[in-house]
Amino acid sequence: MRKVLILAAVGVLFSGLSLLKADDKGAKVTITGDGLCAKCALKEQPKCQNVVIVTKDGKETKYYLERNDVANKAHSKMGFCQATKDDPAKVKVVGTCEKKDDKLVVTAETIEKSE
Repeated sequence: MRKVLILAAVGVLFSGLSLLKADDKGAKVTITGDGLCAKCALKEQPKCQNVVIVTKDGKETKYYLERNDVANKAHSKMGFCQATKDDPAKVKVVGTCEKKDDKLVVTAETIEKSE
């Protein structure tokens, strides 16, 4: 009987942790950084895709923007495709972020030029 109670308690604990983890998906974020094209500037993708690189404390974090209407319109309008590592497009992105295939992927709601 004790073993059953212990197993039930462990089961409840782990089910609660998975619910907390599920809530982390789609967390709303605002990122400001260097906008580049994953194909043209970074040579990482076979197709054009917007990437925002945020540098904090000397560490770079890459946020790949999900291909949607907002990201597609910003690709040429904001200069992602023409940007280089030496002259990136400075952008501010608001959207939801989640981890997919060991990459941080942001579904952009708005993309603006940043200073």
